[in-house]
Amino acid sequence: MLTLIAILLAIFVIPEPWGLVTIVVAGLLDILEVIVFRQWSKRRKARVGVQTLVGRTAVALGAIAPRGQVRIEGEIWEARSESAVVRGEEVVVRAVEGLTLLVAPARE
Repeated sequence: MLTLIAILLAIFVIPEPWGLVTIVVAGLLDILEVIVFRQWSKRRKARVGVQTLVGRTAVALGAIAPRGQVRIEGEIWEARSESAVVRGEEVVVRAVEGLTLLVAPARE
């Protein structure tokens, strides 16, 4: 886009010797911008899948003894805990078995 603007300026506004300079500089800036943004977008791999939930904190929607539900990142999941958990208590996801999260109270 910057190069296109530079070309239009070079044709209609900027005097003769500086028009070419404007186009070259704009082209180099466009190339540099592409390189920088490409490197910036690769800075970190996207984490996907249920395994990304392990280690995160959730909130119990009801008593979990030994089964119940938790809310994590806006989603409701079935959960299982070896320790009793009361409604509203924070829990930490320890593992995932199918669609059930194995959780433990955050106080442990």
